[in-house]
Amino acid sequence: MPSPLPAPSLPALPPEYRGILRTDLEARGVYSESAGVGRILPTAVAVPADAEDVVTLVLWAAEHTIPLTPRGSASSMANGALGAGVIVDLGRLTTCGPVDVANRRVIVGPAVTRDHVEGLVNAASLTFPVDPSSSAFATIGGMCATNAAGARSVKHGAVRAWVQGLDCIFSNGSRAWIRRGQRVKGISPIDRFRYDAAPRIRELPATALRQVGVRKQSSGYGLAEWRDSDDIVDLIIGSEGTLAIIVGVELALAPLPTARAGLLAGFPDLEGAAAAAVRLAALGASAVELLDRSFLEIAASADDPLPVPLPLGLEAVLIVEVEATSEGMADLKLRDLIGWCEAGGAVHIEIGTDAETERRIWKLRHAASPILNKLAPQLQSMQLVEDGAVPPARFAEYVRGVRQALKVARLRGVIFGHAGDAHAHVNALVDMRESDWRLRIEQLVRDITALVASLGGTLAAEHGDGRLRAPLLAKVWPAATIAAFAVTKRAFDPKGILNPGVIVPEPGATALADVKYDPDLPPLPQTARDALDLVVREKAWDRHRLDLIGDAPTE
Repeated sequence: MPSPLPAPSLPALPPEYRGILRTDLEARGVYSESAGVGRILPTAVAVPADAEDVVTLVLWAAEHTIPLTPRGSASSMANGALGAGVIVDLGRLTTCGPVDVANRRVIVGPAVTRDHVEGLVNAASLTFPVDPSSSAFATIGGMCATNAAGARSVKHGAVRAWVQGLDCIFSNGSRAWIRRGQRVKGISPIDRFRYDAAPRIRELPATALRQVGVRKQSSGYGLAEWRDSDDIVDLIIGSEGTLAIIVGVELALAPLPTARAGLLAGFPDLEGAAAAAVRLAALGASAVELLDRSFLEIAASADDPLPVPLPLGLEAVLIVEVEATSEGMADLKLRDLIGWCEAGGAVHIEIGTDAETERRIWKLRHAASPILNKLAPQLQSMQLVEDGAVPPARFAEYVRGVRQALKVARLRGVIFGHAGDAHAHVNALVDMRESDWRLRIEQLVRDITALVASLGGTLAAEHGDGRLRAPLLAKVWPAATIAAFAVTKRAFDPKGILNPGVIVPEPGATALADVKYDPDLPPLPQTARDALDLVVREKAWDRHRLDLIGDAPTE
């Protein structure tokens, strides 16, 4: 197989830049993949020492029209952390300010992980309640970039609701804190947006800016939220590094719940589980997770027994959690929700009022991932259509439609997700030994995109569009909305240097370009391949990639 071509030469960086810039093939290779299915070999990798270094990089990129792709831990699923230009690894921006207990605030750097923030604020009896399953390595900057959510968003909402301010570097190198309720002046990208783009956007009907009834949304720009609040913060959140690079975040915090309790409810039919999930969310559950039959079958195929024994014949399982100020109150809430599960047709109930039982219940939620990893290299778990959400009343229809699309494409799949928000994650299992694997995954993407559109849903509820979904947005958003996305991008980034091709696709872009599992792709350098495999195997997404490959080779 041919080897990738060496990187083209780049203009010299200004002498004030103190960080790292590497163009060797090993460095480019180890930044060519993320948690999603894509592979893009960048031109170079930059690791700025601090926020001022980021300013220097952006000014340099603007002068020479060099694309920049900001990146945190690269655990994102939609290929938004990949790019053909210069990858900007923000992993050194890890400062943490003191916790402002009185105002329930904390300011952190974009590379600080969610769990680090949680440990910091828990010491002050506070919590940052946005809790994705990747919280051990998900960075706050990355969570802001995608408007991340998680299991507890059914009660607490997504990241957007918890961000009070952002320290931003814009495409012209200007830097400013953008805070709620404060109007920033003198930043030309913001001024262009307010005067050139905003009047056109305000004329659009509300239905053009949001999918009515969908509870979670991280697709496109947050134009509906911005129009409601007039806060630029709402526009930057979820913009995936295409409007500004985030170098600091002020988070709002909440009181730490003193008690949690959980239950598992098994249902013989999907409709009953979906209807119960919607009702449980309305009653104040802090999490409502669905595991469908396909998930349960994969989990049951493991050598180890299931952490929670289940009867045969279940079509779906709900994992439900409540939060309260005391164990007694949590128990009362849980008993009420059990009644609603039974009324919805649940035939099996497992109660988790003690920490060990609740731990086993949630262990089931994560049981499939290790099994899926063991299926490689022949059978790959691909995140192709993994973030769809629909109006709650149509959730059961969506899951059944996903099953049918998998069947038509002759693919197995695992379906699980945040049922209280009518949001499903789907992992297609693809046999790489079959010659038509690419045709079948392309068909799956087309069919589920059409399904989401027919149900009035979104393609991205919490993971963002990235490069995977950007070419598909015209299938689910009106033409006027697509035009509004484009005019917003032009206002903030007229030279197109900030993560081009994300949200607003580049001409001719397709959802599936190079798939990293494709055996016909040129091989990466072995050092980079070993490092990337280690990251996946050990879930070491928060490890600095250059630390895994060592220094650049000398000539």
